Amino acid sequence: MRILWLTNAFRAMAHIRREEFRNAGVEMMLVTSNRGFSKHFGPARDYETILLGRPVPWSDWLPCYRTYRAVKQFRPDVIVTELLADPRWRAFAGSTPRINLIHDADPHDGKHKIRVWNRMAFNRWNDNADATVVFSEYVASRLIDQGKNVSRLWVVPLHSDLDPDLVPELIPANERKNFIMFGRQDPYKNHAVILAAWQAHTASSAWRGDELIFYGEGEIPEPLPPHTRWVRGQFNYRDVVSDFARAKGSIVHHTDGASQSGVQLLSMQLGIPTLVSTGGALPEYQPDDLNVTGIDDVDGLSRAISALADPREVDIQSRIVRDRYKNNYDIRLFAKHFLEVANEVTRR
Repeated sequence: MRILWLTNAFRAMAHIRREEFRNAGVEMMLVTSNRGFSKHFGPARDYETILLGRPVPWSDWLPCYRTYRAVKQFRPDVIVTELLADPRWRAFAGSTPRINLIHDADPHDGKHKIRVWNRMAFNRWNDNADATVVFSEYVASRLIDQGKNVSRLWVVPLHSDLDPDLVPELIPANERKNFIMFGRQDPYKNHAVILAAWQAHTASSAWRGDELIFYGEGEIPEPLPPHTRWVRGQFNYRDVVSDFARAKGSIVHHTDGASQSGVQLLSMQLGIPTLVSTGGALPEYQPDDLNVTGIDDVDGLSRAISALADPREVDIQSRIVRDRYKNNYDIRLFAKHFLEVANEVTRR
C-alpha cells in the first residue's frame, strides 16, 4: 500500500507514523509544513515535502505544482488529510480514496475557532471523505450529534508525538521533583483553578518543597503565586524530556472545550502521573481510578496534587500510567488500527 499523508500541523507525529508504517511494509509520502507545535524538526526527510501550509496568494505556487507532479508519480492508494489550511493542497488528493482525521469536534476556546474561509474551503470536502478517523469516543459522539455519517466514522487510538527512541527508563519515585504544565498556555488550560489548587497545596502540610513549572508560549492571565515559575518558549523534546520524566505529576486540567490532550499522552508515555479534569475525553484516556476531578473543583485538584507529593504514591501511579500508554496508545496500536481503516477504504 502507498499512503499520501497531508498534514499541516503534525509533522513530528507523521515522522513517527511513517517509521511504523514502513515496518508493516507500507510506503508513505508526506506533505507537511513547519507550522506545528515544535520548530525543531530539521531538514526535510527523503519521503517528505515541506510547504508553507497556508494560502499566501503570491507564494508557494511553484513548490505546490512540483508537489502535485511528485504525487502523481507516487500514485497513492489512499490519501490522509489532517487539519489542512491551504486550499491548493486539495489538488493533491484528486479522486483517490481519502481518510480525513479530526482531532477536536469543537474549538477549545474563542482563540481556536476556525476561520470562515477555512470552513468554506474544507468543511464539505472533509464531510465527503471516504472515512473519518477520530481519536476518542467523546469526539465521535460529538460528531454524531452534529450529524456525521456514522458508517464512515472510525475511532483509532492516538499516540504521543515523542519519538519512542527518546523515552528514558522510568525514573524512580524518590528522584522525582516538581509538577509540570507543558504546551501552549491558552485559556482552555484553566489556569485560575489550577493556580488556586496549587496555592492550597503549598499552604498545606502535604507540600514537600515542589514547584509548579509551566513550559511553553502563550498567556497566563493570573499572577503566578510563590513556588511557581514559567519557562517560556518552544522546546526541542531532546532538551527537556529528561526534566519532564523527573516530574511527580503533569497537570492537564482543561475546560470542556478540549477533547483528548497530547500532553496527557506524552506524560503517560514518560511514566508521569497525570491529573486531569472531567473535560472532554481526558477521563477516557486516564487510567481507571486515577485523578479525575471536576473542572472547577479546586479542593479536589489540590487533594490530588497533595497525594502525588508523596513518592510512594508517585511510584504506584507512574507505573500505572506507563502501562496504560503501552497497552492502549502505543504507536504500534495506532498503526495496526489505522491500516485496518485504510484497507477497508481501498477495498471499497
